[in-house]
Amino acid sequence: SCSRDSGLSLISPPELLLLRLLCPNLSGDGKSIAVLTSGGDAQGMNAAVRAAVRMGLYVGAKVYFIHEGYQGMVDGGNNIIEATWESVSSMLQVGGTVIGSARCKEFRTHEGRLRAALNLVQREITNICVIGGDGSLTGANLFREEWSGLLQELKQQGQIDDEAVRNNSILHIVGMVGSIDNDFCGTDMTIGTDSALHRIIEVVDAIMTTAQSHQRTFVLEVMGRHCGYLALVSALACGADWVFIPEMPPEDGWEDSMCQKLSENRADKKRLNIMIVAEGAIDRHNKAITADNIKELVVSRLGFDTRVTILGHVQRGGTPSAFDRILASRMGVEAVLALLEASADTPACVVSLVGNQAVRLPLMECVQMTQEVQKAMDEKKFEEAVRLRGRYGVFSVTSQRKCNFNVAVLNVGAPAGMNAAGHRMFAVSDGFEGLYKGKIKEITWGDVGGWTGQGGSLLGTKRTLPGKHLDKIAEQMKLHKINALMVIGGFEAYMGLLELAKARDAHEALCVPMIMVPATVSNNIPGSDLSIGSDTALNAITHTCDRIKQSASGTKRRVFIIETMGGYCGYLATVGGLAAGADSVYIYEEPFDIRDLQANVEHLTEKMKTSIQRGIVLRNENCNENFSTDFMYQLYSEEGRGVFDCRKNILGHMQQGGAPSPFDRNFSTKIAAKAMQWITRSLKESFKGGRVFANSEDTACLLGMRRRALVFQPVSHLQEETDFVHRIPKEQWWLKLRPLMKILAKYKTSYDVSDSGQLEHVSRVRPKESHTSAAI
Repeated sequence: SCSRDSGLSLISPPELLLLRLLCPNLSGDGKSIAVLTSGGDAQGMNAAVRAAVRMGLYVGAKVYFIHEGYQGMVDGGNNIIEATWESVSSMLQVGGTVIGSARCKEFRTHEGRLRAALNLVQREITNICVIGGDGSLTGANLFREEWSGLLQELKQQGQIDDEAVRNNSILHIVGMVGSIDNDFCGTDMTIGTDSALHRIIEVVDAIMTTAQSHQRTFVLEVMGRHCGYLALVSALACGADWVFIPEMPPEDGWEDSMCQKLSENRADKKRLNIMIVAEGAIDRHNKAITADNIKELVVSRLGFDTRVTILGHVQRGGTPSAFDRILASRMGVEAVLALLEASADTPACVVSLVGNQAVRLPLMECVQMTQEVQKAMDEKKFEEAVRLRGRYGVFSVTSQRKCNFNVAVLNVGAPAGMNAAGHRMFAVSDGFEGLYKGKIKEITWGDVGGWTGQGGSLLGTKRTLPGKHLDKIAEQMKLHKINALMVIGGFEAYMGLLELAKARDAHEALCVPMIMVPATVSNNIPGSDLSIGSDTALNAITHTCDRIKQSASGTKRRVFIIETMGGYCGYLATVGGLAAGADSVYIYEEPFDIRDLQANVEHLTEKMKTSIQRGIVLRNENCNENFSTDFMYQLYSEEGRGVFDCRKNILGHMQQGGAPSPFDRNFSTKIAAKAMQWITRSLKESFKGGRVFANSEDTACLLGMRRRALVFQPVSHLQEETDFVHRIPKEQWWLKLRPLMKILAKYKTSYDVSDSGQLEHVSRVRPKESHTSAAI
């Protein structure tokens, strides 16, 4: 992403904001929109195409596919065909791009662009959504700049008349970045990056078992000719020993340092070593560092059994992750809104993700900054390249450091992929119960090796609250000289930390810095838009829905009623429904009655009378006391009799199981590192008279993600934001995604476009700190 100092501005002037407020439902009547994918394919492109097509149809525009990218635009004919609602059905879960992509030399020529312009004018297409990399978007902007001249040239040749020139006088372009490398400035994440990380981590997890069996060293080469994002983040996610990326060449003498590190690992009886290298990795002298180079070095100097694995195009393959589906869907909708709102003076824009909000940025400013990164690397200005790319500093905080305080870490609540979140450190087993029972032991650097890839909670966790055992907890903390406490968990952890903070006046041993890291699949913690574990649960829901939909293919029409977890929080059901292409999603936060159920059944029945073969209905487990999963199953079965049959599935605890997703691994690593930095700072500030004493509100905090940043918030201040009865925040950002989900399911509903994040002015775009800065 681009730097804080880049000066990139959000395309969102006050008058446009007023227009959005006064006219939330913009009309596409009389407009034609074309969608194309160009350059290398990326998982999630189909989700973007689907969202753009359905949003375009929703607002009343004509929507066209342009098959085979710019080549199809130049060739015309059957490459440009009108899209229907049904034509994008069942493509959400498909990798690659269904409408095809191709490199096109002809479009780089004036003659090629002239032919492309004629093909568009003949269909009165003046709005284009381009999904591709920086080269594809640069070509689109050039086409837009030349548009008036191309029309005049076509008129002079007699191929179009004056009326055609008037009716098609302005070409509007909106870009969405599809690239697994995450190498485009201006967005925290590009479409396809998260899915590529899934492929890499799947391979690494598989390799680690054989590496441990034979005490081998593995060198993995991942994609990234000019960008080291995939290499760096996958290294964080799997706990690699060494990583090589183009933007940060190792210091001279790295060969000695790396071999020494590997020797120390072997001396410590570590059975595997993993090195990850980006395909474009270089040293300080611009000499390539390849996987084979590293293998030869390790074998010749250390004699270790070493293997090389080059992942190649497997990283582009497979089904898109839940993150990519949601990201692409939001971008596709926002792209159509941008086209509808564009005027003659509006510059070409690119839809980006900043924090958890979709925003628009000037396309060419982003392209120019992306090119500046490569220029800085070519000139060996590597620090400048890293600054432009964003902070790559998360990896460095995972190195060992000496300190003089005792910090205890414990997990509270249900397991949620907590292990990646793990001075002199003490591990507390079984949450607050283990804390008052004295299940506390010192834990070393080597003890947590390999934890990032483990699901659940290796420390053990229970839902017990500390309130009845405060005396014993204070006694144990005093006995073990605990100077700070990190609590990782869900709603019980939040309530427990509140109880500990309130008890400080009565127990001096509790007057230490305390911080909570949110970790729960339900994502129901006030003060944080995201929690560790929720992305893994979303992927479990999405993959299950994919399999269920596949089971319906080739059979008679079928509707599936699926129950998700979440307590009273509808996050998993709503966002999982968006990722899975659900027809209806029932949650506690949005009350419904029998009339709503009847309307949804009738809507689904009408859809089933078309070419649609299956339906998905998600139900949050506590959405309604009376309208149970069985009730809905029976209702849909009876009302759909003769049109479709019905099946039900309760996902249950499978949503809490499995290896954590790359997003959760890196989010937990980053947020835990931030928490430890806060603890270190707080300990220094509260250390007076030879002891630690901290009893102010701001020394008992929750570290949460709010929109674009990780923020520390006193837990006492979050009480007003909490519905303690239902264990949910009073306000939840993801509820704004529900109208979008309904539109994509063909419901007639009002979509307040302020959901896109445009209502908040942003004068600077924050840098791409890591995979975790992008929220769904």
